[in-house]
Amino acid sequence: MEHFDLSLVNWSRAQFALTAMYHWVFVPLTLGLAFIMAFMETLYYKTGDEEWKRITKFWMTLFGINFAIGVATGIILEFEFGTNWSNYSWFVGDIFGAPLAIEGIMAFFMESTFIAVMFFGWNKVSKKFHLLSTWLVALGANLSALWILVANAWMQYPAGMFFNPDTARNEMHNFWEVLLSPVAVNKFLHTISSGYVLAALFVVGISAWYLLKGRNVLLAKRSIIVASVFGLITSVFLALTGDGSAYQVAQKQPMKLAAMEGLYEGKEGAPLIVIGALTPGKQYNDDKDPYLFRIQIPKLLSFLGYRSGDAFVPGVKDIVEGGYTYTDKDGNQKVALSAEQKIELGRIAIQALADYKNAKELGDTTAMAYHRKLLDANFEYFGYGYLNDPKSIIPNVPLTFYSFHIMVGLGFLFIAFFILILYLIFFKGFKINKWLLRTAILMIPLAYIASQAGWIVAEVGRQPWVIQDILPTVAAVSRIDASAVQVTFFLFFIIFTTLLIAELRIMFTQIKKGPKDGGK
Repeated sequence: MEHFDLSLVNWSRAQFALTAMYHWVFVPLTLGLAFIMAFMETLYYKTGDEEWKRITKFWMTLFGINFAIGVATGIILEFEFGTNWSNYSWFVGDIFGAPLAIEGIMAFFMESTFIAVMFFGWNKVSKKFHLLSTWLVALGANLSALWILVANAWMQYPAGMFFNPDTARNEMHNFWEVLLSPVAVNKFLHTISSGYVLAALFVVGISAWYLLKGRNVLLAKRSIIVASVFGLITSVFLALTGDGSAYQVAQKQPMKLAAMEGLYEGKEGAPLIVIGALTPGKQYNDDKDPYLFRIQIPKLLSFLGYRSGDAFVPGVKDIVEGGYTYTDKDGNQKVALSAEQKIELGRIAIQALADYKNAKELGDTTAMAYHRKLLDANFEYFGYGYLNDPKSIIPNVPLTFYSFHIMVGLGFLFIAFFILILYLIFFKGFKINKWLLRTAILMIPLAYIASQAGWIVAEVGRQPWVIQDILPTVAAVSRIDASAVQVTFFLFFIIFTTLLIAELRIMFTQIKKGPKDGGK
C-alpha cells in the first residue's frame, strides 16, 4: 500500500463504471421487452388473430437489435474483473465466480439457444413450441440477471462464506445463503422490475409516436394497452421492492442510507426528505446546515429503515465517530465502533494473517492457532486495515443523494403516468390527448435516467468498498500501469458510444419502417 498509485484506482473505477453504465443501457430493455413479447404472442396463440403476430414480430425485431449489442458490452464487463481487478478476483473468485459460471452455463445458453427458434422458427415449428421458445428466452434473460445480481449483492452483503488463511481467499460454505440472502432477493426483484417498467415505457412511447403520426394505429393501441397494464403492475411492485431494498440498506449499509438522505447527524424519529438541496462543501464534522432547503415527512425514514417511527437512524458523523447503539445480525445490542477503531482492528487482522503464514512456513502450529484465532476475531473489519483516514469511509454524498431522489421521484411519476393512461383507455374510450402522447415519448429517456440513477446509488453509495467492510477499492485493483487503463478507457468510450449510436440509428430506422408485413 505504501507504493500505491491512486490514479490507477481512479482510472480503473472510471473504466468499470463506463462499461457498466453502457451495459445497463441495453439490459433493462431486454429484461422487460422479452416478457411483453411473450404476453403478446400468448394473445396470438389464444386468439389466432394475425394482427397479434405482426405486433409480436415488430417488437421482437427491436428486442433483437438491443440484445445483440447488450451481449457485447456484457462480455467486456466480465473480462475487466481479470484485467483490472485481479486482486479482487483472487480474493473472492471462489464465491463471485460461481454465480457468473452458472449464468454463463445455464441462463445464457438457454437464452441463446431458444432465441434462434424465436426469431427464425415462425412457420417452421408449431405455434405452441414457438410460444414456449419466446417464454424461455424471457426466462433465460431474467435468469442471467439473477446470477449477476446475486454476485453483486454478495459484494454489498457478504454471506455464506469463510476466509481461508492458507489461500488468502474467501470460500463459499453455503450456496443457499449466497443465493437467498435478503440483500440478493431484494436486489434481484427491484432491479428486474425496474427493467420491466423501462420496457413498458419504451413500448408506450413508441406506440404514442405512431398515434401522433397516424400510422399503425391498431398496433399502437394494442401495444399501449398491454404495456400500460404490465407497466402499472410492475411499477407498483418496483415501489414495494424499493422499500425492501432501502430496509436492507438501513440494516446492512447504514453509511449508504445516510448518504441517500444527506443525513449527517443521526436522530430518533428521522424524517424522510421528499425534495431538497444539499449545502455545497458540507463536511461531516462542521456546523453547516446540511440542506439549503428541504421538504420532509416526519419520522418516515426511521419507520422505513427500522420499522419504528421513533427508531434512531445514524448519520454520517455517527458512523465515522461511533458511540451509538445498534442491533447486530444476531439481535444483540452493541455500541458502534468508530472508523478509527475499525481501522486499528483491521490492521490487527491483516497482521494476524501475515503472522499466520509466517508461522505456517516455520511449522509452528501453536503460533498458527493463535494468529488464526486473532484473525477470525477481527476479520469483519479486515478491509478497514487498508484505509488511512476515517473520512475515507464516506461516499460521495451529493451524488448519492441526488441520484436517489431522482430515482424515487421518477418512479412515482411513472406510476401516475400508467394510471392516467389506463384511465383514459378504459373509462374515456382511448381519448388520449396529443400532449400526453408527446409526454409518453419523453418518458423513454426519463426511464433510462431513473435506471442509471439507481445503479449510481447502489455502487457509489457503498464506496470505498468493493466488498462491504472486507475489501476496499484501493486494495482490489491489478498492479498494472495507469496509462494502460487510460488508453483502454478512451478506447472503450469510443467503441461503446459508436455501438450506442449504431443501435439508435438502427432502432429509429426500424421504428420508422414499422412492421415488415404491414398492419392496420
